[in-house]
Amino acid sequence: MTDRIFQLTGTCNNYPWGKKGQQSLAAQLCKKTDKNFQIKDDEFYSEMWFGDYPDFPARVLKTGEPLKNVLDKNKEKLLGKKVIEQLDCQLPFLPKILSIAKALPLQIHPNKDLAAKLHAKDPDNFTDPNHKPEIAVALSKFEVFAGWKPLPEISPLFTNLTFLHPFVPPNTTTWTDATLRSVTRALLEADDNTIKSLHSQLLSAPPHLFHEIPNAGPIQALLPRLQDQYGPVDPGSLVALLCMNFMTLSPGDALYIPADGIHAYLSGDIVECMARSNNVLNAGFCPRAERNSIDLFAETLTFKAHSKGDMVLESEMSRRTPGMRVKWVAEKELEVFMAVV
Repeated sequence: MTDRIFQLTGTCNNYPWGKKGQQSLAAQLCKKTDKNFQIKDDEFYSEMWFGDYPDFPARVLKTGEPLKNVLDKNKEKLLGKKVIEQLDCQLPFLPKILSIAKALPLQIHPNKDLAAKLHAKDPDNFTDPNHKPEIAVALSKFEVFAGWKPLPEISPLFTNLTFLHPFVPPNTTTWTDATLRSVTRALLEADDNTIKSLHSQLLSAPPHLFHEIPNAGPIQALLPRLQDQYGPVDPGSLVALLCMNFMTLSPGDALYIPADGIHAYLSGDIVECMARSNNVLNAGFCPRAERNSIDLFAETLTFKAHSKGDMVLESEMSRRTPGMRVKWVAEKELEVFMAVV
């Protein structure tokens, strides 16, 4: 017999955006459950995974057996009828601890239809057919670029700053989401010299031009920091600063990223829970060789989230457990999980 509740030990990975050594909460927590895990001061520790996904699988603490093996042998008891019949008989969510020292790639996760097509065409790079909506709960101060600013906060930047005019489609009088898609594509397609020049002009522009526009104030303060991390020719800085919401969350705050929502985590420690997938399209904050097709990225963009309020989750009293507060998203949208805090 297998207990319904048993302790797991996670697996840490070492992406270079993670925190180093003992500074990483992911590494500290991994060490608490795996006594053989050694933290090295000069090593990055970015994430600890707790799911049955094969890249970084969780194990049963007492036996060392992979979680997937235990689930496969006890499907009815541990997964249940709905998961067996409707969700491919796999744990339908993937929890992680992230310790973030610098920006993760500017990214989107393909929705379910596109993920299935990409997996069928290129299974080496798109390793499953699933979508990947995410909830992130802050464990510390958490900085993030997520979703698009409202169009009235984006368009004035491209009107008032003349050096941005070439990125707007000719004869544009009123901005729409189609305009934003075209502008994003043009920024991502810019060559290194153009990007470097835009960075310089943003930093030398009169500060009042930014402070007159809602939520544009942080642009000149954040750009040098992003340049220190990824250099002066990364297009991710332009898309994130000019077009996306920048938010600072406090411990306990939660954020929802829809399956095809644009985002880039910047710093902090978080608990993240997502649908069971590792599919991603990257367009910035990473070496050029690691970026996906700009055409594919631009065409995949959606515009459901167009303000900070579209991303941040409010808590409410649980309908099932008296006295418990939950962060939640409508079941029809998220499908597989909700966050309890």
